[in-house]
Amino acid sequence: MSEPRGTMEADEKRAQVREAYGAVARGGGSCCGAGEPGSGLGGQAKTNWKQSSGLGYTQEELEALPEGADLGLGCGSPVGKADPQPGEVVLDLGSGAGIDCFLAAKRVGPTGMALGVDMTPEMLARARENARKTSTANVEFRLGEIEHLPVETASVDVVISNCVLNLVPSKAQAFSEIARVLRPGGRLVVSDVVKLRDLPSHLTMDPALYCACLGGAIGKEEYLSLLA
Repeated sequence: MSEPRGTMEADEKRAQVREAYGAVARGGGSCCGAGEPGSGLGGQAKTNWKQSSGLGYTQEELEALPEGADLGLGCGSPVGKADPQPGEVVLDLGSGAGIDCFLAAKRVGPTGMALGVDMTPEMLARARENARKTSTANVEFRLGEIEHLPVETASVDVVISNCVLNLVPSKAQAFSEIARVLRPGGRLVVSDVVKLRDLPSHLTMDPALYCACLGGAIGKEEYLSLLA
């Protein structure tokens, strides 16, 4: 059931992912001006903007984000598909610098809440600083692992995740936690990477490819089975 494979232990995988994404958070791009979409951005931020636009984020959404919230790490735009409603509680798994949390917070309004869970302290620090600078009161970022969510049972209306579950060593445990925190009738929208065929073991065991969302991906049918 999608438990950690091979010789690389789950804790080692988490440590490698934490270090890799901590480095991204420390060196992520930033905005340095205004004007036409992307015209005032530094090189990396321009790349992030272009990538996010291609994944389904609108110009209006990207322009409304706090500086540095978009690190170009996603593989889709789950907030738009989830369509959070005013007053709902949205949980973002692997929230990073907060791009999807900030977008969800706008949709749920002051009577709702957007929660982000991430295991990388540097990402949390970046997201929390963006929330502070923008005085976004209905967003909260918590330190934790997806397999052991720091979230109360049956307390969430919508769970979203953007290219993160492939990084989790135990997908079965992650989906079990999602089921635990969702309220009856709640919904899940995930953008993720799955395999259409098996990869050679030297690729699945490569730490760099694991952190790049490839080595830890599972097959499409297994993924759908775990969801079910």
